[in-house]
This record gives sequence, C-alpha cells and structure tokens, in this order.
Amino acid sequence: MFPKLIQFGDFFLPTYGVMVALAFFLALRITVREGARRGIDRDLMTNLAIYCVLAGLLGAKLFLILFDLPDYLNGSRPLFSIATLQAAGVFQGGLILAVAVGIWYMRKHHIPLWPAMDATAPGIALGHAIGRLGCLAAGCCWGIACQRPWAIRFQNPDAEALTGVPLDIPLHPTQIYESLAEFCIFLFLLWRTQKPHRDGELLGLYLVISSGFRFWVEFYRFHAQTLPFDGPWSLTQWISVALFAAGAWILYGRRQKEALPA
Repeated sequence: MFPKLIQFGDFFLPTYGVMVALAFFLALRITVREGARRGIDRDLMTNLAIYCVLAGLLGAKLFLILFDLPDYLNGSRPLFSIATLQAAGVFQGGLILAVAVGIWYMRKHHIPLWPAMDATAPGIALGHAIGRLGCLAAGCCWGIACQRPWAIRFQNPDAEALTGVPLDIPLHPTQIYESLAEFCIFLFLLWRTQKPHRDGELLGLYLVISSGFRFWVEFYRFHAQTLPFDGPWSLTQWISVALFAAGAWILYGRRQKEALPA
C-alpha cells in the first residue's frame, strides 16, 4: 500500500503514524464534547483523554512485545529498534491499560466514572476505525490468503520490509473489515447516546459489539502468535472473550442497579 507518506533519504514519515495522530485528534474532540454534554469539566476530560491515549499506546506496545516475546528473547527481532517503535501494537492491550489508567485518573479527580466512560466510547470506536486504515497503509495486521473478489494484494516493497506482509498474494482485507465495523459502531453509539440510556451502557455496548466482531475477524487474520497451550483460538480471541464478558457484566450490572431514564 503506502507505508511512507514522505521520505527524505533514510528519514520518512510513516502513514500509520499520521493516521494515529488524526485518530487521536478526532477522538479527543468527540470525547470532550460528549463529556461536556454530561456535565464533566472540559479540561478534566481533555486530560483524561490524553492520559488514556498515552496509556493505550504503551499498552499496545507492551502486548506486542509479550505476544512476540520468543522472537525478542532469541534476538531474531531487536527490542530497541525503529521497527519496534513503528509497529502498530495490539489494540486490545492498549484498551486494557487505557481503561485502568482512566479509572485511576477519574477516581483521583472525582470524575463520575460511568458517565465519563460512556463519553469515551464513541471516540474509541472512531479512533480504532481510523487506526485500522493506518494499518492498511502500513501493511500490518494482514489477512490470510483469500480468493474472494474483494481480496487485496500488497505490492509495495517498503510494506514488506517494515511489517513482513507477503507481496502479490490475494489476502483478506481484515484491516478494512475492522475499520468498517468500528465506524458503524461509532455511528451506532452516537445514535444511542441521544436515546435514554443507563450510565455505563455505552461502554458496555462498545465492549460487547467490538469484541464480538474482533473475535470473528481473527479467523481471517494471519497469526504468528505462540500460545502456551493448543487450541482453536488465538491469544487475541481469548482477550476478545474476556472483553466481551466484561461488557456483558457492565450491561447486566447497570441494568440491575439503575433504572432507565425517562
């Protein structure tokens, strides 16, 4: 695809990084706006979003390293390298750490937990949708071989050098699958926020729908993950199951504790 947006000699501006920056900017604006609609101070909401994004980037990298730990330990993949820095990371790892840091920040500054979490849900979905387009441009997170009419072929040698994506082979466009799904989730959550809903419901819906779709799309993604046990699922699918369960628990718990607003 188009992994390098601008290049001068050995220096280049990665398209993925630009898409991540765009995703952050748009997600931040939506999150602050949704927080203000719920009566949360804009400065506190902005700081919360920035903390969560930084934690998300760190968590995505940490999970990437954990998933490929044998490669880093045996030296086949250098830990401190430009390639590791530019790698997309594992979104679910970023989400887990971002939620943990977000809860810490909200408790520290006495921000109402569930309304603030609901305010972040649409922005997360939109940011994820844009970020997956960055993955498509970079060539990472590619799919397995596919003979469908909508299969895509990567032909840019830079993409192969940066991510290892195979060239000239028809593949499932898993990046597009997930980007479209997350964009639809974003629109659904924006629509749902205009309707009566319990505090925490938007976050629960996001976790259930997004994780459910991620579980499905993983069957069509290429995996080099190593698991300590044999099984039909990837490590990412197990994380999806856990996040799905967390979302279902939130929806059930909020339904039991809070009446639906009139």
